[in-house]
Amino acid sequence: MAFKRLGPAGRAAAKSPASAPPRAPEPLFPESRNPASGNRMLSYVAQSAIFPVCSRGANPSSTVATGHHSSLPPHRAGFCRSPPVMVAGGRVFVLPCIQQIQRISLNTLTLNVKSEKVYTRHGVPISVTGIAQVKIQGQNKEMLAAACQMFLGKTEAEIAHIALETLEGHQRAIMAHMTVEEIYKDRQKFSEQVFKVASSDLVNMGISVVSYTLKDIHDDQDYLHSLGKARTAQVQKDARIGEAEAKRDAGIREAKAKQEKVSAQYLSEIEMAKAQRDYELKKAAYDIEVNTRRAQADLAYQLQVAKTKQQIEEQRVQVQVVERAQQVAVQEQEIARREKELEARVRKPAEAERYKLERLAAAEKSQLIMQAEAEAESVRMRGEAEAFAVGARARAEAEQMAKKAEAFQLYQEAAQLDMLLEKLPQVAEEISGPLTSANKITLVSSGSGAMGAAKVTGEVLDILSRLPESVERLTGISISQVNHKPLRTA
Repeated sequence: MAFKRLGPAGRAAAKSPASAPPRAPEPLFPESRNPASGNRMLSYVAQSAIFPVCSRGANPSSTVATGHHSSLPPHRAGFCRSPPVMVAGGRVFVLPCIQQIQRISLNTLTLNVKSEKVYTRHGVPISVTGIAQVKIQGQNKEMLAAACQMFLGKTEAEIAHIALETLEGHQRAIMAHMTVEEIYKDRQKFSEQVFKVASSDLVNMGISVVSYTLKDIHDDQDYLHSLGKARTAQVQKDARIGEAEAKRDAGIREAKAKQEKVSAQYLSEIEMAKAQRDYELKKAAYDIEVNTRRAQADLAYQLQVAKTKQQIEEQRVQVQVVERAQQVAVQEQEIARREKELEARVRKPAEAERYKLERLAAAEKSQLIMQAEAEAESVRMRGEAEAFAVGARARAEAEQMAKKAEAFQLYQEAAQLDMLLEKLPQVAEEISGPLTSANKITLVSSGSGAMGAAKVTGEVLDILSRLPESVERLTGISISQVNHKPLRTA
């Protein structure tokens, strides 16, 4: 769809077509597209049919505003005056000498917003530098119209200065309401507040704030440096604590990892042992089953072989039985024949001989019995005689011992001395007995006294002279004292 708007002269010329010059082609105003933003805008251009038409274009980074030379300002109204046309990054038809063109930049402006020695809420002066990206909004008609009203005919530097002053004022105001710590620690909050407050003012000028970033904070009183020292000390302390905790945690994790490794190793060994055990059990069960089946098969084979052998043996035995029966029958016949022959030739003489032998055996038996009885009687009588002799000997010894006891009781020490004197030769013989069996005697002398055989005789006599003392130590009876005591009678 195309739009055409004519002035009074154009309408008069239209009414008298004969006097009109050749009509120019009807201009068409299709939708113009902004290559940068993709938004669409319709451009309306007033033109007169009696003047030649020229086309002017605007690059994507500028806006073209057209209107009559004698057009009134935007805030006033006039008669038969067309409103200005704003084209963002498109083309427009312009009537020379009647309409004029003014351009305004749509480029993004980078502003370095500096606020020197601004007192914060606690009265600490600091300096802040921010970076802002602003631009005139060409896609919003109202903002574009406001920008055209304020900035047509101004350069980019003048527009940037106005925006910078506005941003710097808002930045100072926000700094005065915040502490140094809040600005320093929460830069995001400070940037958001400046962006929010400045955008609300700049949007009325047709300028949009694309971005705002806090670049730098510094002061001349070393306030931030002091905060940094305290924070650095705290960070170092936290770092030491964190390092100690990290080492502790690492040690704990390492010990835990080792424990888990050992546990896993033990569990793995246990599982391997279980698997080995299960394998061995299953293998043993399989071997048992195989051996059982094999044994059953072997047993079945052996049973079958045994049954076959038994059947063969039974048949053989049956054959042997038949043969044996036949042999027995033949033998019985032969026995019967021989019995008859023996009956006639052997049995009767044999019975006579047997009777004779039986009688001889009976006589010999009687003789042996009589001989054995005689020997037994002889042994019995000999035993009785020996028993009588032993008893008599025992009685004699008992009587002798009784008499000795009576004599000992009667004579007491004299009897004991008599018994000792009776046994002394035997004691002397036993003492000198080892000398009789010696093959060689070696005497060691100190050089005084007798030598040779005299020395041996002296040694023997010395031993015998000490014999009464030995008897006294053994029995408590002194032989020398008994010889001088009178005998006591009962």
